[in-house]
Amino acid sequence: MTATTATATGQKSWIVTLLLSFFLGGFGVHRFYVGKVGTGILMLLTVGGLGVWALIDFIMIAIGKFSDKQGLALAR
Repeated sequence: MTATTATATGQKSWIVTLLLSFFLGGFGVHRFYVGKVGTGILMLLTVGGLGVWALIDFIMIAIGKFSDKQGLALAR
């Protein structure tokens, strides 16, 4: 018998989040989109942590390890 666990998926789109991160990641727009307003403001003020934070977020979104404000996986 194989046990499988279902991962809850939110309503925010993975591809939209990825594209927002790629084009506007330095401004934290992708974080505003998924509901993470506090860290979105921090990214806006620090220009994406001088690019480092924005790059890490982009990679995390691309590999599917980024979640929305409720901790739900992005919808693919």
